[in-house]
Amino acid sequence: MNRQRESNNETFKKGIEHPDPAICVNVIIGLIHVTTYLLDQQIRRLEKDFLKEGGIRERMTSARLDRRNKNS
Repeated sequence: MNRQRESNNETFKKGIEHPDPAICVNVIIGLIHVTTYLLDQQIRRLEKDFLKEGGIRERMTSARLDRRNKNS
C-alpha cells in the first residue's frame, strides 16, 4: 500500500481495519518501516546541520559576535 502513488490515511485505514489479520499486520509493519526510514533521514539531516552550523549556543554566540562587530 505504501508503494501506491496516491496512498493516504484512508488507504492505510482500510488495510489496518481489514478483516484478514495478516493484511493488518503487514500494513502496520509497512508503516513502521516508513516511519523508521523518515526518522533516520531526519536524524541524519540534524547531524549534518549540527556539524555544519553547530548547536544553539554556537549559533547564539556567532550572532552576538556578528552584531557586536557591526556596531563597532
